[in-house]
Amino acid sequence: MSTSLVGKRRGALIGFLSDREYYRLLFKIALPIALQQFIMSSLNMVGMLMVGQLGEVQVAAVGLANQIYFLLNLLLFGITTGSAMFTAQLWGKHDIAHIRKVLGLALSLGLAAALVFLVIAEIVPQWALSIYSQDPAVISMGSDYLRVIGLSFVFYAVSFCYAIVLRSTGEVRIPLLVTFTSLSLNTLISYLLIFGKLGLPALGVQGAAIAVLFSRTLECGVLLWISYAKKTPAAAKIKELFSFDLPFARRVLRLVLPVVANEMLWSTGTTAYSVVYARMSTEAIAAMNIVNSIDQIAFVIFIALGHACAVLVGNRIGAGDKHQAFRYAARTELLGIIGAFGVGSLVLLSSNSILSLYKVPPVVIDYASKVLTILGLVLWLRASNMILFIGILRSGGDTHFALVMDGVIIWVVGVPLAFMGAFLFHLPVYWVYLIAMSEELTKWALGLYRFFSRKWINDLAETVAA
Repeated sequence: MSTSLVGKRRGALIGFLSDREYYRLLFKIALPIALQQFIMSSLNMVGMLMVGQLGEVQVAAVGLANQIYFLLNLLLFGITTGSAMFTAQLWGKHDIAHIRKVLGLALSLGLAAALVFLVIAEIVPQWALSIYSQDPAVISMGSDYLRVIGLSFVFYAVSFCYAIVLRSTGEVRIPLLVTFTSLSLNTLISYLLIFGKLGLPALGVQGAAIAVLFSRTLECGVLLWISYAKKTPAAAKIKELFSFDLPFARRVLRLVLPVVANEMLWSTGTTAYSVVYARMSTEAIAAMNIVNSIDQIAFVIFIALGHACAVLVGNRIGAGDKHQAFRYAARTELLGIIGAFGVGSLVLLSSNSILSLYKVPPVVIDYASKVLTILGLVLWLRASNMILFIGILRSGGDTHFALVMDGVIIWVVGVPLAFMGAFLFHLPVYWVYLIAMSEELTKWALGLYRFFSRKWINDLAETVAA
């Protein structure tokens, strides 16, 4: 290849990546989301460390009860991110009326889901937790914890719906500020009530539950107050929220429900991976738990890039500029891959230092070290898929294809291969993890083909206004 041709290609790449307006918009949205994700991960870890001072039964009880919350969280994530692809495009047209109708529909679905989980938490918590454990002490303590945090489910659903609309219309600082305040108070109140500080009673696990209820209720109230005080696009009257009719709901749900199904299939698939590791050995699941805690921190920036990409691309499609939407999507995908190579290198360089902080048997450290090596090498692939499916295909309304790629392939490729590697070929956990990553490679190859076809670009603003 001639030097001039290399120079031309390098110049074209630099020109493609040089767009000040794009970077201004990207960092305006991505940075607050990244900070929010980092704060959530860090303070949740602190909360679990405090509960961990009480004993293994308490840790197991809180972890078990949080599985119910995790399922509700996934449902709400599917509902709200599915709705956000509409609100982001509608914001590109500044169609406030339809944004508020979509918000009203999301609230209806979110509140319905929250009420179902509220009934489970208050009436049959023992039955729900017995699915996960047979330990009577854990089930009893977890049920008491679940009854208290269950009272926060409705408030949490409302906050989730409003926050996602605020993000998709560019109001990213409000959710960041409210989440930071809420979780900080949660951590402080947990400390005071768990251990009985400042003359307060030492309530243990119940103190942690009360802190969750208080902070979630406050979060909802403050978020609504700021949204309406600033007259944001989410500041809708009751009549505006629930003015949608059945044909409107049908058009929206036709694309939102595949997102919900996608999240449920993906989450059960990742649960199946945990089952594989747990049944291999205690050392294997311990190593994977350590790796997952590191992985969550390493992946924060790419979650933020994916959500920011969804907003930027959705806004451009809604504004009728499909060419710029494609360029924004391609640019973010490339930046994600470049960034993931950097973060992956940091994981490889720092893995031994991080693992030295854990007081676990040497075999667990050995397993975790080898899995982290693989994680560092394939992080670019997972980051690319995160941006591709969450940030690009969903923002263009291509939810049926994304359902097959992200929700079905994990069951067709990843889970069967993980089971075969573990129980048919009896491979060590790090090789099973590597085999499971073939799911990501399959999704990446098929997803890129779909991306370059541009068939994923759909004008959803026209759909809701039909």
